[in-house]
Amino acid sequence: MLKEFKEFAVKGNMIDLAVGMIIGSAFTKIVNSMVNDLIMPLISVFTGKVDFTNWFYALDGKHYATIAEATEAGVATVNYGAFISGVIDFIIMAFVVFLFVRGINKLRKAVEKPAAPAPKKTKECPYCHSEIHIDATKCPHCTSDIK
Repeated sequence: MLKEFKEFAVKGNMIDLAVGMIIGSAFTKIVNSMVNDLIMPLISVFTGKVDFTNWFYALDGKHYATIAEATEAGVATVNYGAFISGVIDFIIMAFVVFLFVRGINKLRKAVEKPAAPAPKKTKECPYCHSEIHIDATKCPHCTSDIK
């Protein structure tokens, strides 16, 4: 079992996965910083600094000023504001990731050389319009001589 684990752990796929997770973690920090430090302050200018995190419903029917007060009182709460905030964060992050991927794809297209078209290996018979080998002198379909 130890030998199988060693083979599994040192396979290229496992190493690739580890590298991908490390890069993904670093990329997550970049995206979070971009959203929290650049985009959200700009959005708050237009929304008037609306804080969804304290929008909740206390299941005992009483009113509490904050979720912390309700939690301290031992009351179960439906935190719909946190859900709304999470959805908004997801949409913004998805858009930022889309912009990153779009930029990387444009950069990749600019760097890559266009592939040369493959040489033609077939031609069309002028009599029956069938596809035949480029070097053929007689059409195998209609038996016409090809020049």
